[in-house]
Amino acid sequence: MIPMNSPTYFSRRHFLKDCGVGLGKIGLASLLADQAFAAPGPLSVKQPHYAPKVKRVIHLFMAGAPSQLEMFDSKPMLTKYEGKPIPPEVIGGQRYAFIRPDAAALGPRFKFAKHGQSGIELGETLPHLAEIVDDITLIKSVHTDQFNHAPAQIFFQTGFPVPGRPSMGSWVLYGLGAETQNLPAFVVMSTGSGLSGGSALWSSGFLPSVYTGVRFRNTGDPILNVTSPDGIDTKAQRDALDVIGELNRKRLGAVGDPEIATRIANYEMAFRLQSSAPELMDLGSESKETLEMYGCNPDKPSYARACLLARRMIERGVRFVNIYHEGWDAHSNVEGNVRNNCKQTDQASAALVKDLKQRGLLDDTLVIWGGEFGRTPMVETNPALGRALGRDHHPQAFSVWMAGGGVKKGFTMGATDELGFNIVEDPVHVFDLQATIMHLLGFDHERLTFRTQGRDFRLTDIHGQLIKKMLT
Repeated sequence: MIPMNSPTYFSRRHFLKDCGVGLGKIGLASLLADQAFAAPGPLSVKQPHYAPKVKRVIHLFMAGAPSQLEMFDSKPMLTKYEGKPIPPEVIGGQRYAFIRPDAAALGPRFKFAKHGQSGIELGETLPHLAEIVDDITLIKSVHTDQFNHAPAQIFFQTGFPVPGRPSMGSWVLYGLGAETQNLPAFVVMSTGSGLSGGSALWSSGFLPSVYTGVRFRNTGDPILNVTSPDGIDTKAQRDALDVIGELNRKRLGAVGDPEIATRIANYEMAFRLQSSAPELMDLGSESKETLEMYGCNPDKPSYARACLLARRMIERGVRFVNIYHEGWDAHSNVEGNVRNNCKQTDQASAALVKDLKQRGLLDDTLVIWGGEFGRTPMVETNPALGRALGRDHHPQAFSVWMAGGGVKKGFTMGATDELGFNIVEDPVHVFDLQATIMHLLGFDHERLTFRTQGRDFRLTDIHGQLIKKMLT
């Protein structure tokens, strides 16, 4: 076995890359610069395939799957069917984890009304979204291949239902590079109790790990192990980093492992974050009016605070922001679940769009709101599990809304049948959403690829069509 300190040592990851299936030594020569940002390093700014409609993305991911039937897809016929089984021809043999196919229908728990000049119809728990309906596209016909939370969440973010593929944010960073050297270009925040998909949701997969999302914590230091210990001043730290950097560069030159380039970039980013992260997280410069618009207590972790931080991040050059809000899994008491989650998210989600618009940032920013799948028109009631008046997982149809550059304003797309079970107009697969997001960023989703394991991979694998109907 060749020792790791030998100049001829190669990591397994680098061996695979250097055998004609990835970045070879020639490509890695550019990584010998002081920083991974130095052109043409892995984080240097790159040009997309064509002129982009947007430069950055804020993805508001509602983990657990919100009930579209209480919020976006009004189905009065469900009320008429309530307490009665949905016709078998509608179910079509579909099986569910927690309910029988002959489970009774459950009518919408909230009233719906039309809003704005567009007349988009929303449930009454979304009064703030109702104020910006003329700025959004509402897609009511999204469907997915996955029906459990972890696979569905990972599938939405990576195009594959198991860990190991690059996330959407990683693909964007790989394709566009970073506009900032003072903050991570791909940031992740979480405002709930836990994610079924875990860190696979923002992993770089088989891409170099320099493209992995960086998770910011809700309390204390936003990133662990960035603050210097007592007794270490800036000069001492800079001197230590210079020595470590020189050793890492020598090692990189000897073996060409891209993970060493990631290590160099991470050391430098951590040093810069000691000043940039506290400035970012300090909301003292925000006006009282802005804080009130978001419903944000600047000193208390919340979804509202995360949305305001997302706006501050993109102002500072962050390319892709994921905000995960967990807690939408309404197997019981769907009414209370939707009501409570909307109280936490509706005001801030709408405020983010308003804030971006008034600052002139919405035209080149894409905001996405939605979960991993929908909820059943049938009721879930299980005394043994303590469940009543809930809804099970429903991959056949759910709703997502978008706002920003390249997306039609005040536009509704897609429709489901009168019971909200099957899509009857303009079906949109998760792959289609991914293809369209990449298109808005200036990429042909079929051409943004990375070669590994003997073939070219992409976010949408061999699938995905542009949703041309919703594009301007």
